[in-house]
Amino acid sequence: MTDWFWTGWLSPEEWQAVALSLRVAFWSTLLSLPFGIAVALLLARGRFPGHGLLNGLVHLPLILPPVVTGYLLLLTFGRRGTIGAALDSWFGIVLAFRWTGAVLAAAVMAFPLMVRAIRLAIEAVDPKLEQAAATLGAPRLWVFLTVTLPLILPGILAGAILAFAKAMGEFGATITFVSNIPGQTQTLPSAIYAFLQVPGGEGPALRLAAVAIVIAMAALLLSEWVSRAVARRVAGS
Repeated sequence: MTDWFWTGWLSPEEWQAVALSLRVAFWSTLLSLPFGIAVALLLARGRFPGHGLLNGLVHLPLILPPVVTGYLLLLTFGRRGTIGAALDSWFGIVLAFRWTGAVLAAAVMAFPLMVRAIRLAIEAVDPKLEQAAATLGAPRLWVFLTVTLPLILPGILAGAILAFAKAMGEFGATITFVSNIPGQTQTLPSAIYAFLQVPGGEGPALRLAAVAIVIAMAALLLSEWVSRAVARRVAGS
């Protein structure tokens, strides 16, 4: 029965790729979320020189070929890169060709989607509500935590879920930065690519593609449901 389960559904190698993708997507979303909120708030409310440049840099991964983004990550965070060499010599942290590097690549590629969703939510908040709280003597951080954050929570959740789905499907930057090492850096998209390069690999590739479609569709539906549920709760409070 157990043998049938593994061979009839997904092999251990295929399950390993799916599990690694889920792990990478989870950590990339969790670690980038605070930065996403901060950058979205800065772009939505800030007025400063270089605002357009920051906006362009945030959205650059959406425009650049993913391979270029991966190559830039390799130049920057590789063992001989400007930041990667320092991380290796000072802290013993190596990102290139490690699953942690896949987390970084996925986070960079998903970051624009996260920031955009959160920024739209912030821009939809009436600034007069924040100003009213500020005039009552509330510190800016307290205004954000008690007024702004509850109102933008649907956007934060939607952005996080979309970023998770994007991270699950990230391929170009990941394979360029961390390669395609089975059991170490081979994510779901990388495994599909590897199976398609060998004779008889169409079956496993098709199974993994079906898994990818189900996860992506579930993430989109969950994002929509959570956003509406939180929006109704905020509106009724």
